[in-house]
Amino acid sequence: MLDIRFVRENPELVKENIRKKFQDEKLPLVDECVALDAELRKVQQEADDLRARRNKLSKEIGGLMAKGLKEEAEKVKAEVTKDGDLLNELSAKQTSLSEELTKKMMIIPQMIDPSVPIGKDDSFNVEVQRFGEPVVPDFEIPYHTDIMESFGGVDMDAAGRVAGNGFYYLIGDIARLHEAVLAYGRDFMIGRGFTYCIPPFMIRSKVVTGVMSFAEMDAMMYKIEGEDLYLIGTSEHSMIGRYIDQTLDEDKLPITMTSYSPCFRKEKGAHGIEERGVYRIHQFEKQEMIVVCEPEDSMKWYDVLWKNTVDFFRSLDIPVRQLECCSGDLADLKVKSCDVEAWSPRQKKYFEVGSCSNLGDAQARRLKIRIKSKEKGNHLAHTLNNTCVAPPRMLIAFLENNLQADGSVKIPEVLRPYMGGTEVLVPQYNSITAKKK
Repeated sequence: MLDIRFVRENPELVKENIRKKFQDEKLPLVDECVALDAELRKVQQEADDLRARRNKLSKEIGGLMAKGLKEEAEKVKAEVTKDGDLLNELSAKQTSLSEELTKKMMIIPQMIDPSVPIGKDDSFNVEVQRFGEPVVPDFEIPYHTDIMESFGGVDMDAAGRVAGNGFYYLIGDIARLHEAVLAYGRDFMIGRGFTYCIPPFMIRSKVVTGVMSFAEMDAMMYKIEGEDLYLIGTSEHSMIGRYIDQTLDEDKLPITMTSYSPCFRKEKGAHGIEERGVYRIHQFEKQEMIVVCEPEDSMKWYDVLWKNTVDFFRSLDIPVRQLECCSGDLADLKVKSCDVEAWSPRQKKYFEVGSCSNLGDAQARRLKIRIKSKEKGNHLAHTLNNTCVAPPRMLIAFLENNLQADGSVKIPEVLRPYMGGTEVLVPQYNSITAKKK
């Protein structure tokens, strides 16, 4: 959410930012907010003047009573009562105007960074750089669930009967691999100096609206019926929410944390053939990273965060690339964002395995997260988040890039301690030839 003073003083800049995000339907909101702000400040001034007058009259009453002028004092009391009634009306109007202004302001997108490429949708996202050499083996790689099934490692049908589409059972070596990747991700981030945390997996509505836009909330969040609680779509939500209504000492910054959580998402919308299996699901687990820092440091931390993900995947010998998100693909609270995409030898293309975002002061403004500074005074923090690793989707890239011609899967050296020293996973049958041993 933007500062209303910024909108008031720079309405054309705000409108241009909306155009860059191809959200022209939101353009009228700028003028509406400026008008509401003017009306609200007028009402506030009227209320302040009335309070000052009422205080003055209240003092007069005491003086009149001291002089024995009871009749005159009663007349002044009547004026004070009348002013009180009017003040109540103004206060109610203030509340109504403030709520309406806030509601509209929360729909206006955050100002994007000048470096963000301009484009209408994700087809305009820009590849920045690649890490590792993409390899296509000389044998055909099966679909990821077929690979998992060759190990007896996944049961989508049973999950469908138990919970519906978008759920899964992971079993045996595949389940162990899933947990090994998460454990390695945890230790990898601790090694980078991040503090490990397991947060609440449910959050209240005031935190939800503080960390994401209404559109994201509707598309993602599951609400607990009869409770003011939502299942988290990512641990970033509860991790940033931890600092709601807090004023942080500048000496304690930056806050750098890495968190484990299950994640729950509606995943609304049509899904293509490449989003079957465990690609786009309603439940998954993730190792996340968040930063709360001074505004001038947020771009530096943005680079640190996405590079952490690149380094993690490269330590597992998985080729990746950084993809800069264009203006139309940025969620409304984001200043700048990029995806880390892993190489899929089967598809012969990259696919998203992580997303890094700098949200500037958008979340901090909504959640009232401030920094106490001796030199700069109290001011809003900046917040950032990034995915370290999110299996089981990440397992797609892992299995495809480590699959051998005999159907076995290599375990990279860094992951072996988390797999009991196992160097190779041996399948029940070769998923490539689909012939039982």
